[in-house]
Amino acid sequence: MGRAIIIVLDSVGCGAAEDAGVYGDAGADTLGHIAQACAEGCGDRVGLREGSLRLPNLDRLGLGRAMQASTGHSSPGLGLGEPAGQWGYGVETSLGKDTPSGHWEIAGTPVQFKWGYFSQTMPAFPPEFTRALIAEGELPGILGDKHASGTAIIEEFGEEHLGDLKPICYTSADSVLQIAAHEHAFGLERLYALCKIARRLCDPLNIGRVIARPFVGRTSADFVRTAHRKDFAMPPPAGNLLERAALAGHEIICVGKIGDIFAHRHTGRELKGANNNDHVDLTLRALAEARDGALIFVNLVDFDTDFGHRRDVPGYAACLESFDARLPELTAAMRDEDFCIVTADHGNDPTWRGYDHTREHVPILSFGKGVAPGPIGRRETLADIAETIAQRLGLAAGAHGRSWLA
Repeated sequence: MGRAIIIVLDSVGCGAAEDAGVYGDAGADTLGHIAQACAEGCGDRVGLREGSLRLPNLDRLGLGRAMQASTGHSSPGLGLGEPAGQWGYGVETSLGKDTPSGHWEIAGTPVQFKWGYFSQTMPAFPPEFTRALIAEGELPGILGDKHASGTAIIEEFGEEHLGDLKPICYTSADSVLQIAAHEHAFGLERLYALCKIARRLCDPLNIGRVIARPFVGRTSADFVRTAHRKDFAMPPPAGNLLERAALAGHEIICVGKIGDIFAHRHTGRELKGANNNDHVDLTLRALAEARDGALIFVNLVDFDTDFGHRRDVPGYAACLESFDARLPELTAAMRDEDFCIVTADHGNDPTWRGYDHTREHVPILSFGKGVAPGPIGRRETLADIAETIAQRLGLAAGAHGRSWLA
């Protein structure tokens, strides 16, 4: 049977979806635009990287082919040779383009309800919500109360926050409330407690996530977010892959923020580090320890958080190349019967306007020593990933999607 591994490269989309225009994202292409920018010299940064995008290990699995199948054209630096893995692309059917929508669909349960969103106005939050948060959180007030980039709003309000300890509350185009506070002056546990209050207040509004965003530093010049981010998500739909695996008695190991995304339900042993490299290390640890039949579910978030939202093309390109360089370690740690899928949950095109996610197809690359390479085509839902894994692990089929394995 072997083990099954899902690695989600958070936000690494491969071309605008057919409904991208509904989301204001017609023409977005995270991977394609990064590759083009690098070929044109716009992906260079002194001391970080230079030249064309170099992803030889992902490309060997079929990334270039998957991108071409999605968009209809090739991308500079990515080849179209015969891949050693199975390759294709997936179409997200969930409503919304944020993290829970993508991950829940990858796990076999597409989002079929409408998320709640906060207003584009200033203030963004309903007054009754803000009053309740202030009262129940015993706060002197809040700062922000608008749509914003996380790093920009901390720079804008961080010094004021240190003076009055009002938390910085903001949102985005996603169904999310983010609360930033100084890890020491405000207190990490106090921030988490406030987010739990906010989670309860957000439930009637159908807001997908409340995210704690602790930061440190003394001035706007040196504020930096810490690794103690925590997501408080709505519970996932019943019947997802994690639930099926847990009920069947399979070992489950979740790496990165998977536990947060699935509200810690059926998430087994959770391993969490500070960045992508930590999470690759923890995945290698999981591969060394997990028994036969285990499900290992990994999220690598740096692409999205550190570079997509910040519209940082060189940083995003370097992050992709860094993961690509470590892929052989993961492959070497797999046993003969193991099966791995590398995919993404949405896009976050760093060349795009604004600072929000982009509605895109996602690459799907699958491999293992016993897996015959070749195209898996266009997958009409990301739930096909869950059903393919379910087949490999001998789990009952879910209500959505179908396996691409014979």
